[in-house]
Amino acid sequence: MLKRTVEIFLLAVALASVGAAQKKSQPTTGGVKGKVRVDTGSAPGGVGVTLRRGEEEIARTETDGKGQFELRGIAPGQYTLTLRKGGLKTAQIRPVEIRAGKVGSLPERVFLPADEGAIVFLKGSVFDAEGRSVRGARIELALIKADGSTRKLDGRLTTEAGQFSFQLRPDTARYRLTAKADGGLEATKDVEVEGAMVYRVALTLKPAGQ
Repeated sequence: MLKRTVEIFLLAVALASVGAAQKKSQPTTGGVKGKVRVDTGSAPGGVGVTLRRGEEEIARTETDGKGQFELRGIAPGQYTLTLRKGGLKTAQIRPVEIRAGKVGSLPERVFLPADEGAIVFLKGSVFDAEGRSVRGARIELALIKADGSTRKLDGRLTTEAGQFSFQLRPDTARYRLTAKADGGLEATKDVEVEGAMVYRVALTLKPAGQ
């Protein structure tokens, strides 16, 4: 009888240990991931992603070069997700439901449009010597440093109407626009930027060196 009692006790202890181990192994946190799409002229990387519960900041990260982000190790519950980057409008998503053992995905890519009151629009047109619009001209944008050297920032081709546009941060700076076309034609113009507004430039192509 004593032997039978001991066997039952040991079995109960073993079952309790297995149950405790299974309970301990169950995940207690979750996460969220998503992809951010941004307006033309801005890069999808470097968008600040902040997760809050009420007024308390729980976690933060930034999007990678493809606009993707992921947050893990978050306790289950409902949160507010804020996406922010200079020159773009801020977006908030709520509620974001975090479930234990799962990394949920946002239902679709979030789009951040340009905040026209907080960025510089550098727009222009390219013409030939006869005043006709030049399509497909190569436009290079460079930052002019304090020592006079330049650092290339961006480049693109003019549209069918010979136009181009860049979006920049509203910092005080000096930029150089260079237009090049087939036949060795080119034009250069420097632009002083002093704040958020639209700056318009006209470039007339001439033979290189003139």
